[in-house]
Amino acid sequence: MNRIARRWCAVASTFVVSASFALGAQAQAIKVGIVGPFSGPFAHYGTLFKNGVESYVASQGGKIAGKDIEFIYRDTGGPNPTLTKTLVQELIVKDKVDYLGGFVFTPNAFAVAPLIQQSQTPTVIFNAATSAITDKSEFFIRTSYTLWQVTVPMAQWAAKSNLKKVVTAVTDYGPGIDAETAFKSEFAKQGGTVVESIRMPISTTDFSPFVQRIKASGAQAVYTFLPGGPPNLGFVKAYNENGLAKSGIRFLGTAETDEFDLQKFGDTAIGLTTAFHYSAAHESPANKKFIEALKKRDSNAVANYASVGAWDGMYVIHKMIEATGGQRDGLKALVAARSLQWESPRGPVRIDAKTRHIVQNVYLRTVEKVGGALVNKEVQNFGPQIDYGLDK
Repeated sequence: MNRIARRWCAVASTFVVSASFALGAQAQAIKVGIVGPFSGPFAHYGTLFKNGVESYVASQGGKIAGKDIEFIYRDTGGPNPTLTKTLVQELIVKDKVDYLGGFVFTPNAFAVAPLIQQSQTPTVIFNAATSAITDKSEFFIRTSYTLWQVTVPMAQWAAKSNLKKVVTAVTDYGPGIDAETAFKSEFAKQGGTVVESIRMPISTTDFSPFVQRIKASGAQAVYTFLPGGPPNLGFVKAYNENGLAKSGIRFLGTAETDEFDLQKFGDTAIGLTTAFHYSAAHESPANKKFIEALKKRDSNAVANYASVGAWDGMYVIHKMIEATGGQRDGLKALVAARSLQWESPRGPVRIDAKTRHIVQNVYLRTVEKVGGALVNKEVQNFGPQIDYGLDK
């Protein structure tokens, strides 16, 4: 064999080895499907999820437990159970994902539960907040919150604050009904009365008729729940423009003063009261690290409940990958997730072994202006809260 032929063979061999190494590296990558709205009126959730998960991986040096991570994003567009089921089936069967994460809307999570159960794919809920979700598949784990979890302490606080009569006004779907039921039952236990329960269609854009009913009810406060995004802005705008704040009707909520929209409210938001599990103003080293990681990836990134749900969701996936050595083993991953506890940007948290739902502090917050910007100031820590709805 002449010198040129030998050199060609050496180059060819090097190429084969390099190609094999690249293929091997690709084969070892852990595939994580992220499902959420990346278009339409709720597209900001998709951006928040993406910022949360990718910032977490970057904070770990670009790998998880020594493994490359490949994210596959799928767009549900909004509440669309049929499309979501199709997308998840493709992720499981065609893309062969090892883990799933995301899910903004309860109906979408419900729709995929049979697929999750059958395929034994560990699935971390970053947002959807109806209590019953984790009952639908033993492979669901939740790092967000439920309406029962944040509403029960709010109802207790309202009663202790001498509020005797309250109206509930919620969006008419799973989480809204949970919110209404949780507030009514706990407020009644505390001696209060819900004088009217208003359910608003999810497609509502004009909230004036509803806030007029609240104003005429004789209530001292309104407890409300709306999905994040445009509905929050619309309801708070109607609350102020129809004179509820001026007439002394207190605003009680959960995520309605979300950081993604907070600055858009302007000074009319000052004084709005919510009970929730996360505020970007939470003072802790873990929250500082979280916000710095988000901003390093994208200077416009928002630290809020959806991005922290995704960040903590990736922590859970991280620990499941460690427990399984990067191998596909849904049952072993699930066992590892059930025993987790850690310091989240929101405070100390743990996964309840029975419900697979996160146990976390809930804080009373009021909107204040600090340094020219609106913040959700934590004024009281209600302490660790479970998902009370799973006991109902």
